[in-house]
Amino acid sequence: MQKGHRLRLVLASTDLAYASPATPATYTVSLKSALTVPTAPGVTTAAAPLPAWVWWLPAAGAVVAAALLLTARRRTTAPAPDPALAGVPLQITGLSKRYARSTDRYAVRDLSFRVEQGQVLGLLGPNGAGKTTTLRMLMGLIRPDEGEIRVFGHAIRPGAPVLSRVGAFVEGAGFLPHLSGRENLELYWRATGRPPEDAHLDEALEIAGLGEALARAVRTYSQGMRQRLAIAQAMLGLPDLLILDEPTNGLDPPQIREMREVMIRYAAGGRTVIVSSHLLAEVEQSCTHLVVMDRGRLVQAGPVRDIIGSGDTLLVGTATPVEEPVAEKVAALPGVASAVRTEDGLLVRLEPGGTPQALVAELVRLDVPVASVGPHRRLEDAFLTLIGGSA
Repeated sequence: MQKGHRLRLVLASTDLAYASPATPATYTVSLKSALTVPTAPGVTTAAAPLPAWVWWLPAAGAVVAAALLLTARRRTTAPAPDPALAGVPLQITGLSKRYARSTDRYAVRDLSFRVEQGQVLGLLGPNGAGKTTTLRMLMGLIRPDEGEIRVFGHAIRPGAPVLSRVGAFVEGAGFLPHLSGRENLELYWRATGRPPEDAHLDEALEIAGLGEALARAVRTYSQGMRQRLAIAQAMLGLPDLLILDEPTNGLDPPQIREMREVMIRYAAGGRTVIVSSHLLAEVEQSCTHLVVMDRGRLVQAGPVRDIIGSGDTLLVGTATPVEEPVAEKVAALPGVASAVRTEDGLLVRLEPGGTPQALVAELVRLDVPVASVGPHRRLEDAFLTLIGGSA
């Protein structure tokens, strides 16, 4: 130290240190030199009181935790089962789901439909229609913002016991490639914690039709065989409601036909299948009922034969191709819900009250070269008409 400088040494101790000695101890601090400094051995400091927050913070935390617990219980309490719907596999009422961090953009909005036992229902819609979001809410993976889903009369919530009656194949299944098909299924079922006798493994495998391939390692399977194994996994326990999202992705025509037969065989036992697919021709052959969605909303629901052959959709044949401005004029006519150009003319969907006679009169007034008018008979035509050609 230089002459004239002052040094002040302050020692303090506390019992709030990270690691205090096990027994009381006295420490002496001294300078390691011939320098001497004045000391004040009689000076002591009073113990500082604990801050007020040490006392009120735990109490406040307990109050907040109790409030959160009560609120969570209130949110997760499911409505009572509806006995009137005990035999109905699925009823969706007023279902809505907004996009994250949005108050006015909806992935699904005000969706309602009902599915009965023994039906194979096709869920159709262009990309972004809300099909997968609907299926994820149905399986309890995400919560709806509004509305409710009931499966056999029970409201769906994450972890709802009634979900044990639902089997699902969504966005592919993962298998251990070194294990056989049967070993993969047995391992999956053990992971559910349910009794082995409830798996009905042989019945599910018979429906899936994998035969001797079950004894082979999954890495040797073709894409079609992997898809059928995934369907068999969803069928374990023979759930009363089976949900399949794009089950024919990556399959060739013979494999698609086999998948169709699997779905039909499964529903033949009185169970219900819901399948989402873009293959309209395949849906037309395998499904008994349809739900058509567009931009998150229901467009039409009913039996396939009614939607394909509904009297409100007409195929207008023309002598020459119809230009887009003319199609727009036809779509704006009174009594017309939509009009879409095709290779042979127009697909026109009438509003309630619209008649073919009035339509033909308007087409003649617009100088459309009408060659024929009749109901259409293809699902693809009906689908394009229902969604206004936005697929």
